Amino acid sequence: MEKRTIKDLLGNYKKQLHHDITVQGWVRAFRSNRFIALNDGSTIDNLQIVVDFDKFDEEIIKNIKTASSLKVTGELVESQGQGQSIEIIAKKIQILGDNFSEQLEKTVLQPKKHSLEVLREQAHLRFRTNLFGAVFRVRSTVSFAIHQFFNQNHFFYIHTPLITGADAEGAGEMFRVTNFDLNQIPRDENGDIDFEQDFFGKKTSLTVSGQLNVETAMMGLGRVYTFGPTFRAENSNTTRHLAEFWMVEPEVAFNNLEDNIDLAEDFLKYVISYVLENCKEDLEFLDKRFAEEQKQKPEKDRAKEGLIEKLQSVVKKRFKRVSYTEAIEILLNSKENKKGKFQFPIEEWGADLQSEHERFLVEKYFESPVVLFDYPKEIKAFYMRLNEDGKTVSAMDVLFPGIGEIIGGSQREERYDVLKEKMNAMHVDTKELWWYLDTRKFGSVPHAGFGLGLERLVLFVTGMTNIRDVIPFPRSPKTAEF
Repeated sequence: MEKRTIKDLLGNYKKQLHHDITVQGWVRAFRSNRFIALNDGSTIDNLQIVVDFDKFDEEIIKNIKTASSLKVTGELVESQGQGQSIEIIAKKIQILGDNFSEQLEKTVLQPKKHSLEVLREQAHLRFRTNLFGAVFRVRSTVSFAIHQFFNQNHFFYIHTPLITGADAEGAGEMFRVTNFDLNQIPRDENGDIDFEQDFFGKKTSLTVSGQLNVETAMMGLGRVYTFGPTFRAENSNTTRHLAEFWMVEPEVAFNNLEDNIDLAEDFLKYVISYVLENCKEDLEFLDKRFAEEQKQKPEKDRAKEGLIEKLQSVVKKRFKRVSYTEAIEILLNSKENKKGKFQFPIEEWGADLQSEHERFLVEKYFESPVVLFDYPKEIKAFYMRLNEDGKTVSAMDVLFPGIGEIIGGSQREERYDVLKEKMNAMHVDTKELWWYLDTRKFGSVPHAGFGLGLERLVLFVTGMTNIRDVIPFPRSPKTAEF
């Protein structure tokens, strides 16, 4: 007998009516010992199973509890009750996994509302709640849409290494990789750690970015992207930071900064449109939750749009393109800055913008997504292309409401002499990155790319507010439980 997912049945059931169907899932509720709400994870919606008490062993009925897993066979019929279009009249029920009732009360499977903090503490069980089922189905759809966008635009997917000898960001906040016995670390004659005896023969770390590696592939394949986990040993316990997170990093030969901005806008709109089309039930659930959360906030802090409305608005609007210089003028002259309402006051050109500044520009001043470009060279990475003014680089950041920066990118410095000079000025080891410099010697071309933090995009799409709630098993300071 054919087994069907609940999502498939609910979306395409007419040909199956009055046929026997087998479904499997977990009990969300068992009302009056007659109606089972069964869910298999394929959708936020449950399938109602109707149980005729007289046709089943009392022992089976007694052991059907919340969180038990069942295999049910029965006739698929149109429902006569409210709240569902179809139901299954059970003919056979097999309990696949019992429920240890005495322990259920201590878990988030207990059918009541739980705080997000408690749900994080039981990350191994939170997938089975409505909220996190919806969040992680959306995350999966976002990931698929990312790959589909690049595939349709003739990009090649490159797997870049997780273990690296280079610090792409120059911040030094990297997790060390070693196979040394930490109780017997070898030292050289000066007493320093002798990394030549380590597994790779040099100092290595977990990568913070695949960009430098994927640039080398771009030089031969033209359009490439990498999509994988990255790591940063930043001791930060905010709602916006993780020690392990996923990055999407495209790189395109012959693209300039304007091309890069166009690509970023098209990419974000494609992914969000795909989620709107393919995650309707989950987004409706998250939209209701978003609305309830807004009611708890002071009126001045409430979002002007609902979650779905916000996503539709981003897809429809052309992103506002603003130079860093213009943005600084706006911020300098804003009431918020003049009245000291910014935690980090803007005093002069050259300031590194904070999240509060980015959100002011997006949410209050322009009321649309914003792309800032041409930043001061001092506050951006060594690989960004120096502009003709000698003061700025061809960098760009895409800013979203509620999030701030969601994409950061630039046109890369393709000129060997300029790149080498910038690396020396910013104390980036040219010997360590000899291979990166080497790519500028043999047919170097103008090129550009950007990085998208997957979790920040999922935060935006789901309306969640803590980045630890949009990754299955969050890694942050003192947190690596699962």
